[in-house]
Amino acid sequence: MKLKESSHPLNVSEKDWLEGAIKLLGSSRVTVLGDFCLDAYWLIDEKKTELSLETGLPVRFVREQRYSLGGAGNVAANLVALGVREVRVVGAIGNDLFGEEMVRQTSRLGIKTDALLKFEKPWQTSAYAKPYLGSEELNRMDIGTFNSFPASHLDQILERLDQAAEHSDVVILNQQLQGSCFDEKVVRRINTIIKQRSNVVFIVDSRDYAGHFEGAVLKVNAHEAAKLVGKERPLQEAISRAEAIEFARALTARTKKPVFVTRGEHGLIAVDGGEVVEVPGVQVLEKTDSVGAGDTVIATIAAVLGGGGDVELAARLAGLAASITVRKLRVTGTATIAELREAGPFPDYIYEPELAASPRNARYLPDSEIEIIREHPRSGSVKHAIFDHDGTISVLRHGWEKIMEPMMLKAILGNKISSVSETVYTKVLQDIRAFIDRTTGIQTLAQMKGLISLVREYGYVTESEILDEHGYKAEYNRALLEMIRHRVVKIERGELDPYDYELKGARKFLETLHRAGVKLYLASGTDEVDVKAEAKVMGYAALFDGGIHGAVGDLKVEAKRVVLERIINSGHLTGQDLLVVGDGPVELREGRKRGAFCLGVASNELSRHGLDLAKRSRLIRAGADMVVPDYSQLDRILPFLGLAKTK
Repeated sequence: MKLKESSHPLNVSEKDWLEGAIKLLGSSRVTVLGDFCLDAYWLIDEKKTELSLETGLPVRFVREQRYSLGGAGNVAANLVALGVREVRVVGAIGNDLFGEEMVRQTSRLGIKTDALLKFEKPWQTSAYAKPYLGSEELNRMDIGTFNSFPASHLDQILERLDQAAEHSDVVILNQQLQGSCFDEKVVRRINTIIKQRSNVVFIVDSRDYAGHFEGAVLKVNAHEAAKLVGKERPLQEAISRAEAIEFARALTARTKKPVFVTRGEHGLIAVDGGEVVEVPGVQVLEKTDSVGAGDTVIATIAAVLGGGGDVELAARLAGLAASITVRKLRVTGTATIAELREAGPFPDYIYEPELAASPRNARYLPDSEIEIIREHPRSGSVKHAIFDHDGTISVLRHGWEKIMEPMMLKAILGNKISSVSETVYTKVLQDIRAFIDRTTGIQTLAQMKGLISLVREYGYVTESEILDEHGYKAEYNRALLEMIRHRVVKIERGELDPYDYELKGARKFLETLHRAGVKLYLASGTDEVDVKAEAKVMGYAALFDGGIHGAVGDLKVEAKRVVLERIINSGHLTGQDLLVVGDGPVELREGRKRGAFCLGVASNELSRHGLDLAKRSRLIRAGADMVVPDYSQLDRILPFLGLAKTK
């Protein structure tokens, strides 16, 4: 059976899916029964130290403390953030400080808490105290782990659940902790309520009892799904896409209800009867924190289903919402309607992550280095081709990472660069390298904006010393342009030829397309004035009759996106007419969203021919239809573009 993949080329009906989903949210009435927790974040000032006079031990000075709803509380908070019409909670808290904070936060959100019972000692409100030293989380302290739900209150909880269900479209059953109101006996009684309330959708997210519920929608992660079907795996062992689908199908065959299987950064799979819906993960460039992402997923699924939406719509919106939550550090996090709209209906999906990570599974054209990632049926030839520049055609800027890395290191550590410990130095360096790898291909200005976040996160530089993104970009450009200037001078003197800085076969590929009547565009994340100058020096500027486009100092103007949209809108074109060629993820993602044929160039910029495996992985994840190391096998590429081979 062909899977329904929730990531389609741009068209009118698809463009409206997000607004259609959002419209459903406001009509849902949702009840949450579960383990209500509080997450406490204590941010320690590592610069201030003192030994206790009483114990002689180091004192930790808390600079800032934050508290956010966790567990079932965060599920409820997510429902409110999504604009759900009515949110009720059923559960228990302690008569203590954390319980009071729980009541304060839920009341502020307008959550109906009349079924939230308050117990006296020895019951404690479940809380997770998380001290942070800089960006590092220290040993967590868990409160309420010795709770044992009083049997005398079980009838009361179940009665409150039944009453709440009467006024709800959806009931979420959220179990995370041992010692809560859930056990096998209670689950059997809940199953009776599920059967009696057949007009209500019940959704289960349970660490210990998911397999015991009857008549309920299941939301599980891939490892939980494996365990439920008798194929338990160690957490460190990856579960493949095919296996996740197999497990989901087995579960839905057993429950006769939809099953949602989450796969972390690889997205989620939903199965409803014979239909399988696969929603890819979303590429997130920033640092992430997965705490609370599962709460966002189940809340979003409930809100959509409660409003009358189907399983595919629920899965798509849940994936998008989770990609927002994981960007929120040191907080359990929610996704709001405004944030969903800002993310848009076509986020940066991650495609074929397993293939990207495994070159041994590559599928090549016979006797070639051309890897086919996805079949792209063609009814005519391409009419417009958009090329990235650096690493796709030219290697004039090869080595830019080695300039950006020390520049960022100095910006983050400031005058402490020589005095910080080797551990800190190594960690900062690793973070910088990971950041550069994630952001390759985006505007330099956007990278510098990300640098500012890293500078503030580490805190080694005072606020007054931090530059804005334009200031950091100027520092980087000074060193980079000096390197480029040296290479350009050698070309101008005749000491080197432009071909010495081109990928193998690049110029011939451009000339072949140009002769075939394909309109060529150059779109780069490099400043426009620089990319125009470099194309002129290299001698192929005239081939780009569609223009040369680059960054213009405005983060809102992404050259590659702007060019694509202009071409499509001005010519009323379809993806069949478009070719996007690049060695970075930005241009390929934009092309994939619009149905273009996406040719990824996994170039080795040092040798100017041959495959770079790290690039291959990035390009596949970004949505490449085909990956080549260079253009040396030009005649094997042209038929895929609807063009005749060269003579």
